Parts: sequence; C-alpha cells; structure tokens
Amino acid sequence: MSVLANEITWPLWGTVVAVQANFYQVKLALSCDREGDLEYLLCTRRTRLKKIGQKVMVGDKVAIEEPDWQDGRGAIADILSRTTELQRPPVANADLMLLVFAVEEPKLDPWQLSRFLVQTESTGLELCLCLNKCDLIPESEQQQWQARLASWGYNAVLISTIQNYGIDSLLSRLKDKITVVVGPSGVGKSSLINQLIPDVEVRVGRVSGKLQRGRHTTRHVELFELPGGGLLADSPGFNQPSMNYNPTDLALYFPEARNRLADNLCQFSDCLHRDEPNCVVRGDWERYEYYLDFLDKAIAFQKSQQDNPDEESNVKLKIKRAGKDQYEPRLARKKYRRRSRKEKQQNLQELYGNRSIDELYEEESLEEK
Repeated sequence: MSVLANEITWPLWGTVVAVQANFYQVKLALSCDREGDLEYLLCTRRTRLKKIGQKVMVGDKVAIEEPDWQDGRGAIADILSRTTELQRPPVANADLMLLVFAVEEPKLDPWQLSRFLVQTESTGLELCLCLNKCDLIPESEQQQWQARLASWGYNAVLISTIQNYGIDSLLSRLKDKITVVVGPSGVGKSSLINQLIPDVEVRVGRVSGKLQRGRHTTRHVELFELPGGGLLADSPGFNQPSMNYNPTDLALYFPEARNRLADNLCQFSDCLHRDEPNCVVRGDWERYEYYLDFLDKAIAFQKSQQDNPDEESNVKLKIKRAGKDQYEPRLARKKYRRRSRKEKQQNLQELYGNRSIDELYEEESLEEK
C-alpha cells in the first residue's frame, strides 16, 4: 500500500456506504489520488460505540482509527452529527428522495401514488418524482400525466430504462446529493440504478403476473457513486407506507394544500380541513378526497396507538383493492431467534466477495476483547 501514515491528515474520515452484519464499508475522504491508493476500508465499530448504543448507518460521516492498509481494514471510532436521519430506509445525511413509479406494468394508480407521495413528503427532504416505463404509453398520455402531476405540485421526470430515455435529465437532478431511491416493487428501481450506475449490477425481479406487483429484490441499503457526482442509496422495496404521522400535519404533505395555507390561514389553528368554518384548504382540488381518506386513516391509527400502544405489534394493515384497509392478526415473531452463521456468511460474501469470512469474525472477536 502506497499511503504512509505521515501523509494523511488524522483523524481519517470517510462515508459509510454499506452495512452488513457487524461490518461497515467506508469510502475514504482522501484528497490524494495517487495510483494504488485504497478508496474503501472494511471497518468494525469500536466497543465504546456499542456500549453507548451508537448505531452506525449508511450515509454516516465517520472517523476511522488504526487503518490496516495492507488488508484494507479499520475501526470506526466516532460519528459526525447527522443533518438528516431516515428510519425507513435507514439512511443518514440524505438530501433527496427519488420516488420511482411506473406508468404501466403495473398501471399507475393515483391513490397509491398519493399515498407514497405523502409518506415521502413527511420526511422533510427534497422530493423528485420519476415515472418509469413511459415507452409503454403514447406521447399524448405522457403529456397528460405531466400536466396532471403539475397540478398536484410535482415536476415529474419521465424516463424509460429500456430505451435509455430521460436518464441524463434525471442525473442532473441528482448531482452532488445523497439520494434515496424509494417506491413500490416492480416499478424498475433496480433497472434504473443499473442505468444510472452502469458498473453496478443490482438484482432485478419480475412483476408478479397475478398481483401486478414486483418482487422484493434488494436486501439491504447500500450507497453507490453516481458518475457525475453524488451518492445513490438503493433500499428494500415496500408496498405499504405507514400512516404514522400527526393528522394535523397531513395537509402540509399535499403541495396543493400547502399553497393555499401559504396565502391564507384557516380560522382555527388545529383545523383538519373537513367541516370547520372558514377553512382555506377545503375546496375543489383533485386530491382533496385522497386527503380526507388519508386523514381518516391517520386519525384511526393515532387513536389505536393511544388506546393500545402495543396494537401495532399485534396487528398488521392489509390494503385491499380500491384503497380499502383491513387489519389482520400479525403472526408471533421469534424474538430470540438469531441468524445462522451460514446466512451471515452468504450475506458477507455477497457484499465483500471472496474475503475470508472466518477471518473477519475472528478478528472482530479479538478486537472486542
């Protein structure tokens, strides 16, 4: 290894780009670009951080101690304060949420799209809406969708990963940002990542023919470098955004309602924008019915949590057709079941290639002692 200790400014800083088991892949923030320098270190977490319950997340800026340049190893000693923190997916310091939907296969459902938009808006991050598979619909329908979404308050980017259409325009919006890719399964998130980052191969799953939903193809969060600058976080797909937000904040997650509230205020500060007098939000805008529907669900969820704080762990929300919800019993979890050594080895081999897994575990155990 050509990097010498006296050539580096200490402490050594980097960004966590992947987390698997008890190991962290860290991209080093070195100013040097000499040939042969390592760009990444495979790190463990100092026991001190474990004892104080300090979790290391993808996107964290971390300080590394005692780097082993020959074996490409190190230890995370400290974590910088986070500017943002997402729990689902678990990503720190993200700047942008890239919400990906498909216009066809599966067919774009305005209700489901609105549900994801509300969940994404609730993070407080900048939002970029991307519609994939536009090659499956005529240009006139593409223009209709763009105009419709513009009335909602979104400047959607239309792309086709098959025809490589719109990719450059999307890359320009992601430049120099940490972007989190979210959206339902089967809309082409993995294919999009393959287009944005040609050197990275992400598993792609087919869309279920019966349910017209995608299969979950991503197992863990990982950051990939974008060619023009920035990092992209792929995350496990999810089909049911939660309703875990304050009902009084719901209107702020609809740009149409936000614009109305920016011009005037309702008579009551706790207005829910239903039947209250002198409400400036209630009115003739397309997604107002969606707002009322989501409001009822948020109120019901909040009430269930107040009445029974453990209810969420005992039941699960299953969404039927046409947006109808139904709570069903959740199967009891095996709380004390640990993942097998074989499973951990498979996951680590998938992330770190042919590195010796037994050696990694042995070194980590010695370090903790």
